[in-house]
Amino acid sequence: MNDCIESLVNYSDILLSCCIPHDMHLEHRMPAHSIIFVRSGKLVIESKDKTDEITADNYVFVRRDCSVNVTKVPLEGKPYRGINFTLPRKELKEYYNRIVGTCKKLHGISPIRQTVNVLPQTVALKSLFSSFLPYTDSGETPADGWLQLKVQEAIMCLLAIDTRFYPTLFDFNEVWKIDLMDFMEQNYTEDLTLEEFASYTGRSLATFKRDFAKISTLSPQRWITEHRLEKAKKMLLEDGVSAQEVSYMVGFKNRSHFSQAFKKQYG
Repeated sequence: MNDCIESLVNYSDILLSCCIPHDMHLEHRMPAHSIIFVRSGKLVIESKDKTDEITADNYVFVRRDCSVNVTKVPLEGKPYRGINFTLPRKELKEYYNRIVGTCKKLHGISPIRQTVNVLPQTVALKSLFSSFLPYTDSGETPADGWLQLKVQEAIMCLLAIDTRFYPTLFDFNEVWKIDLMDFMEQNYTEDLTLEEFASYTGRSLATFKRDFAKISTLSPQRWITEHRLEKAKKMLLEDGVSAQEVSYMVGFKNRSHFSQAFKKQYG
């Protein structure tokens, strides 16, 4: 029997607890790295590279990325219950500044490329998420200072699991920055602002524009527009879909804007 009333409780945009008594599917944009603990039910996460199913008592790290398709599924008569813990960029920078000496010794290590990564059930992770339960189960709000300490604890948990978390978490550092052109080519059809493109690649907007100027003579917005139009042209010629369908599929949310831009580009 489900005794769960659908609920979603957010604490300072860092700690989120939910109870879902029915299947729930949504497209979720990940603005920051997150660790998710599945208390009951099943979590299905579909990313560009694969689909993962995470069952009860398991932990998963979801790398900051454009978007994932998430389905929360009750299982064996139990609702989906989960706790999502976010690692804000500000706290990651502060932590990095304290261990910069260690990080300098690890510059040769490559980051984790997969969006979704099931984590081992370490004692440290179990302890971290157990400390959230008195708050999530009672609804009492923890102090901001306590949550910030928990972010540091979460970072330590991940770094102890795999050294590849160093370049993954601290990808704002010059040596470990995400490859800009690779990210743009994979995600130019996403509905993202330039500020979001900058954030996803570990940069401020000013640094993003400066780095982009090193690899293209076009402005970022013009580069995005031209790539969307080129993809639209190819789809119209090869796939037999309508102009309206194509405009949305390549990232234009305004059909009139798409039509004007397409005519200007290709006559």
